[in-house]
Amino acid sequence: MVEATPAADARRRLAVDPRAIAGGVIVGALFFVAIAAPLLAPHDPLAQDLLYTQLPPSWRPGGDPAYLFGTDSLGRDILSRLIYGARIASFVAIVAASLACFVGSLLGLIAGYFRGAIDMIVSRLIDIWMSFPPVLLSIVLAAAVGAGLGSVVLAIVVIDWTRFARVVRAETQLQRQLDYVVAARVIGLRRGRTLFVEVLPNVLPLIVTLLTVEMGIAVIVEAILSFVGLSVSTDTPTWGGMIAEGRQVINQVPWLLALPIGCIVLTVLGFNLLGDGLRATLDPVQRR
Repeated sequence: MVEATPAADARRRLAVDPRAIAGGVIVGALFFVAIAAPLLAPHDPLAQDLLYTQLPPSWRPGGDPAYLFGTDSLGRDILSRLIYGARIASFVAIVAASLACFVGSLLGLIAGYFRGAIDMIVSRLIDIWMSFPPVLLSIVLAAAVGAGLGSVVLAIVVIDWTRFARVVRAETQLQRQLDYVVAARVIGLRRGRTLFVEVLPNVLPLIVTLLTVEMGIAVIVEAILSFVGLSVSTDTPTWGGMIAEGRQVINQVPWLLALPIGCIVLTVLGFNLLGDGLRATLDPVQRR
């Protein structure tokens, strides 16, 4: 009988983990909607029709079947704007979280393995960065650099690399004391090779979990910056921008506020569930 490979065993566990399944479905749906937005959106998200302003959802009295979730104060289709808002959320989640993961994980690996002066410098940087309120610092950075999607990505990377560096550093220090690292030193492997070939694969499950959680955090940060007008231009559909608009007309159009909030909550929940499922599947300690 042929034994299952570790990769096949991991896929089997993922296929039966309810958290991984639920999170994967939500995250997969988000990315699909973002990619297929021009095909899925029933209307131009920027098209205004002042004759159809503040229409309720189609299932409520006065609703129009052509506008499933109703329209905003300028007569723009809310469903189309939600769909196109998923593009901004997905881009920031992937790009900003991946860059923060790369920078923070690399520094954490190096500091945790080589120790000494490198570890002291990285540790002090982490302490300094984490002493500032992250949301406030992101707003200050975005305001200093200027509004735009690049500013949002930069702000998230500059702030959130510490999440990865702190945790990866601690895990690397733990792995550094284990027998397989000692054996690698004994047989003469270089420290750099030992770090990236032997230690990194054992830290990778933790990094993957942190990355998925960070994607959800990146979505929230982008929504906050959009809310205060420091993300993309106000014409571009974003969930945070829709919340800012909905707050002003909450008594007349409450669904304009509730729907983007629901999208953000569902997205963050999906990333967190996926991260929990991946950690439980990939981390041997969690499987005991």
